[in-house]
Amino acid sequence: MKKILKISLLSALLVASRGLVHAQNNDDDDHDLVRKIEVYGNAEREITPNEIFFSITLKEYLNDGKNKVTIDELERELYSAVRKVGVSDEDFQVQDVAGYNYDWYWRGRKKEREEFLATKQYRVKFKDLNEINRLFAYVDAKGIQSSNVEGYSHSDIEEIRKELKIEALKNAKDKADYLLDGIKEGLGEIIEVQEINVDYQPPIYYAKTMEMAQSADMMEQPQIDFKKIKLQAQVRAVFRIR
Repeated sequence: MKKILKISLLSALLVASRGLVHAQNNDDDDHDLVRKIEVYGNAEREITPNEIFFSITLKEYLNDGKNKVTIDELERELYSAVRKVGVSDEDFQVQDVAGYNYDWYWRGRKKEREEFLATKQYRVKFKDLNEINRLFAYVDAKGIQSSNVEGYSHSDIEEIRKELKIEALKNAKDKADYLLDGIKEGLGEIIEVQEINVDYQPPIYYAKTMEMAQSADMMEQPQIDFKKIKLQAQVRAVFRIR
């Protein structure tokens, strides 16, 4: 009798456990069968850079092969020039200082002379391209060894990126809404959002600044120019269908 009772209890437990597993599977199936729609939202914007990082290297030189124009003179001239075009002191920085022996210039010549000439590199942050173009009207072109645009950005670029992500999500919602409206279905709450990194910054395009600086007529100097910054945002969004 006890054996029969044990068997009956065991059978009841097995049936109960099977029922529990079946109920759990049904819950999983219900979750997988949630009606939903998946869409991608996009947003983009082109902005004009207002932070342009410009590198310029000054070099001492011999005026008429005799009198040296010192790096101090050239630096004072450059500092005065950047102030004239509206650059603040914190946006004008020294990057590197170097020097070389001018002996190679006099090799093979009758006159024996050695001259140590210094170079100094600066990094200047401008607000727009016109400031760079105007700069060369105030500096000695002979004292410029090289110059180029190192990079550019925008002071509010991170805030603009946030705005674009919100616009992309709204775009995804609008897309899902009109797609469902076309089949007489309603848009429910959002289930999932995934940010997709598609941001891209184009390469820098600029004129040869040394040629610009050495132009005889500064009023006709070529304009440095490059493409605007193109910011993009994309999100993947999943919405419930009501």
